[in-house]
Amino acid sequence: MEISELGEFGLIKRLTKDLEHKNTSTLKGVGDDCAVIAPEEGMQTVITTDMLMEGVHFDLTYMPLKHLGYKAVMVNLSDIYAMNAIPRQITVSIALGKRFQVEDIEELYNGMRLACDAHDVDIVGGDTTSSMTGLAISITAIGVAPKDAITYRNGARETDLICVSGNLGAAYMGLQLLEREKAVYRQMVRNAEDEARANGTNIEDAINAIPQPDFAGREYLLERQMRPEARKDIVQRLKEAGIKPTSMMDISDGLSSELLHICHESKCGCRIYEERIPIDYQTAVTAEEFNLNVSTCALNGGEDYELLFTVPLTANDIVSGIDDIKVIGYITQESLGKALITRDGQEFELKAQGWNPLKG
Repeated sequence: MEISELGEFGLIKRLTKDLEHKNTSTLKGVGDDCAVIAPEEGMQTVITTDMLMEGVHFDLTYMPLKHLGYKAVMVNLSDIYAMNAIPRQITVSIALGKRFQVEDIEELYNGMRLACDAHDVDIVGGDTTSSMTGLAISITAIGVAPKDAITYRNGARETDLICVSGNLGAAYMGLQLLEREKAVYRQMVRNAEDEARANGTNIEDAINAIPQPDFAGREYLLERQMRPEARKDIVQRLKEAGIKPTSMMDISDGLSSELLHICHESKCGCRIYEERIPIDYQTAVTAEEFNLNVSTCALNGGEDYELLFTVPLTANDIVSGIDDIKVIGYITQESLGKALITRDGQEFELKAQGWNPLKG
């Protein structure tokens, strides 16, 4: 169905017709000029917005719309968790090109709703409009936390331990796999078209006969790139263990970039150890296949959406015993700089080489 058959309000009604609110703080969602959200007693509100642009943040050559919707929500929820808060509501704004049909946007929205259902989040509003430059998605997430629980970037102090959740570099290697196969596919399309023209056969049939890439054994890397998970579980485990991080960020642009943000805001230095950076086996094997340094991928790849945080030294035994958390270094005086200690004991200045969309 063409979107023009429904129009803006018809499309919104179709996408949101059976939304059910999960949070008592959501008084009014989609269907009026504004959503109405009640303040929760004893809580403070945290708000974040992320925008994803086709051709910059995602490529629909290999990104299914349902996965894209899921990821678009998760990158926002990850920011809420990075404040040691709990997400409650989101608003969704979408700009659409003419090539999309109603069923395409339903797929996108289905992915968003799956992500929201997994984290008990309500979709309470947004906007749709036309686009001349491809698909754009802007999501605003709203969360809550007790005043004394909210964690900022500026709280790291000397001797604090530097911790990360999960493993790093997998999303970046998933992207490398997808980009490589896209390049191979485009070359095969060109070859098929040339051969069909030379033989006088149907070009479309020749293209449809091109085999699909084989990603067997690399499924984890693709999942980390296309369907990341915000680490609600880590926030819950820290709370259950009685640990409040002194600073925290999610790893969207790369470990090195995020750690330098914490050091800048906290006016401190750091030491992290290459051998302690958690890396999955598939990531290491694939990095070797691409002739890439796996530690560089883990430091600078980005889009892992793991949590980077600091805790007091006195919490070492507790935090080290929490599953899927790794201590990778410690905070120092600012005058000592920011350093990476390699496996052979050499010390190098830590540099921000992660994703920067506005860098020339």
